Amino acid sequence: MPKIKTKRSAAKRFSVTGSGKFRRRRQNLRHILSKKNAKRKMRLGQSTEVNSANAKAVSRMLPYA
Repeated sequence: MPKIKTKRSAAKRFSVTGSGKFRRRRQNLRHILSKKNAKRKMRLGQSTEVNSANAKAVSRMLPYA
């Protein structure tokens, strides 16, 4: 059976932590930033953990994880 290819779009969007969980970037930090306060923009700049409901789907797209 051949190797399973990684979904390249998913590989660019998600990374794996040391404990095996997935991290993702938050949305809403691309444009219309003038109406968002500094505290909100700082929080959006941090990455966050992928929800457990979506973790299985992400792991299927990234077979190396």
